[in-house]
Amino acid sequence: MLFILIPAQQMQIIAVSDSKTKRDFLNVARFLYKDDPNWICPLDAEIEQIFDAAKNPFFKHGTCKRWILKDDTGNTIGRVAAFINEKKAYQYEQPTGGMGFFECTDNKAAAFLLFDTAKTWLQEQGMKAMDGPINFGENDSFWGLLVEGFTPPSYGMNYNHAYYHRFFEDYGFETSYQQITNHLAVRKPFPERFTKIANWVANKPGYTFEYFSKKNAAKYVQDLMEIYNDGWQDFENFVPIKKETLEESFKKMAEIMDEKLIWFAYVNGEPASFVVIIPDANQMIKGFNGKLGLIEKLTFLYKRWVGVSRMRAIVMGTKKAYQKHGLESALFIKLKEYVLPLNQYDELELSWVGDFNDKMLSIHEATGATFGKRHLTLRKIF
Repeated sequence: MLFILIPAQQMQIIAVSDSKTKRDFLNVARFLYKDDPNWICPLDAEIEQIFDAAKNPFFKHGTCKRWILKDDTGNTIGRVAAFINEKKAYQYEQPTGGMGFFECTDNKAAAFLLFDTAKTWLQEQGMKAMDGPINFGENDSFWGLLVEGFTPPSYGMNYNHAYYHRFFEDYGFETSYQQITNHLAVRKPFPERFTKIANWVANKPGYTFEYFSKKNAAKYVQDLMEIYNDGWQDFENFVPIKKETLEESFKKMAEIMDEKLIWFAYVNGEPASFVVIIPDANQMIKGFNGKLGLIEKLTFLYKRWVGVSRMRAIVMGTKKAYQKHGLESALFIKLKEYVLPLNQYDELELSWVGDFNDKMLSIHEATGATFGKRHLTLRKIF
């Protein structure tokens, strides 16, 4: 695409405040990716829910604002959002807010104006740095800048133009960490050593394995919270996950969830490890262009019934006391015992793992998974 460079003084930043600016905020992405066959438009309702104080629990301990950018002819050429999660903002050396949902034409002046807008608002709120592009929510969706692996994204994963990386670097953002996504061919046998360990663990006395049940959702939400908050507590800037956040996440997953893709491991009845996997909803909503009217809902139900070929592993966790017991291997074996006879899935996307998480990356490697994508979480210190 060829874009005319427009001086910053001829562009207009407008805060999103009404139905028209909300539409413009959503539509600019459709405009920017209209010729990109890999892009899959997120559902408008999913995006809007993030900015709805009645639907996003992060508003209970945070705030956000968003803007669109228009050129000298009134066309919308970019957007950005800025937010503060008060539970995390003050855990860093300098108070740090977030920016995300950045989209922009290939125009450095436009990109910098959007960055400046987010930065200025965050400074007015007392922030001294910003992370981006991130989500005003959990990091399992809309998080990170894609810099490698420009293939169709799975549900909730950020996809962007390759030239965005140049904008972030030129503005002074520096990489805080890399987010690695690996791909696992479902029909390919696990490595022999992995299978041997997994089968040994699965048959150990006192070790039991269960898949999620909607009827007993409260129990499994509690178990997941207990495992997650124990297993992740030593990571820098960790914030314990709340039950209400998990309940909201499972509520959102309900329409696409397959209970037998979500597994838990117990040691003598104690919750010890889990993996949450969902069918890739992006294969169901592809072609919807962000809309979910009656026709799209019927199409969605049909695609859900027929089945999709890709799964996405959203999150895994193991309590500290059991992190070298091979429980994750056993969970993958249990998963495969269910998935293979279906003859439906071709790929499991293991997304995403921070480059600081050596243990989880080692598990990915042990399964025989191969590199898929690389996202970056970057920071700009003011």
